[in-house]
Amino acid sequence: MIKFRWQAALLLLCMAVAQSCHSQEETEVYQASDLTSEGIFTSGIEGPCTGTDGWVYVVNFGEQGTIGRVSTTGEAELFVHLPEGSIGNGIRMNENGYLYIADYTNHNVLKLDPGTKSITVHAHNASMNQPNDLAISRNGTLYASDPNWKNSTGNLWRIDTDGSTHLLADSMGTTNGLELSPDEKYLYVNESVQRKIWVFDLSPSGGISNKRLLKEFSDFGFDGMRCDTEGNIYVTRHGKGTVVILNPAGEILHEVKLKGSKPSNIAFGGEDGKTCFITLQDRGAIETFRAEHPGRSFQIIAKN
Repeated sequence: MIKFRWQAALLLLCMAVAQSCHSQEETEVYQASDLTSEGIFTSGIEGPCTGTDGWVYVVNFGEQGTIGRVSTTGEAELFVHLPEGSIGNGIRMNENGYLYIADYTNHNVLKLDPGTKSITVHAHNASMNQPNDLAISRNGTLYASDPNWKNSTGNLWRIDTDGSTHLLADSMGTTNGLELSPDEKYLYVNESVQRKIWVFDLSPSGGISNKRLLKEFSDFGFDGMRCDTEGNIYVTRHGKGTVVILNPAGEILHEVKLKGSKPSNIAFGGEDGKTCFITLQDRGAIETFRAEHPGRSFQIIAKN
């Protein structure tokens, strides 16, 4: 009897310790905090993109037309000035470490070599309204949203590795954030003004079909989006000051409250790919929180 009571007490103690550790882990996940101080970026803060070197690359550091980089501990510095007249928005990195920047003022997608800091025009199409945000596949194919804010309309483009541009969809709403599913079978695109998130089937050749509504909200807007390796979709709610996390069926799993009210984009990084970096336009700063799963695009660069 004494042995049984001792074993039962030990079991209860182990369960209590495990529950305590689990609760502590839960409180550390989805809790936003500041990474940088306010005002070091302009209200055009966007990007962001984690590099193979661990830095987080973000546009408009100190002034428009620049790219800054921030360490995972919050130290920020100017990295490059973009060519005259260019202003960046979304950024993505391919498996070889090159950065691709949506240059919305000049209808370009720029290619930046972080090692040499050389910048070239990867793609140009004067018929684009403004390349806004980017998604990237494992083979380096880019997808670009192309909103017309004045008319509340937008297009969707594919940009092949040779820099050629292909119009995939027109006459949509104000296309903004976009992302691929982890298996690259689906392309998610949101419309900021219409507050709708659409999903397309994505063919191996990069074509889209079977457009259908994934989720619609009745208030606030959208901006950048990212997927984690489980296929959950992280959507910045511009004006609400949150990141809402949806499962692939469009059901809300979590909503992370931020300090700022105007998140413009999000990226995964850190040593394990589970740290989220969020750019805040109203604060000119970056906030961060931990997620349960690594980011999809982080897996593209993590092997390097």
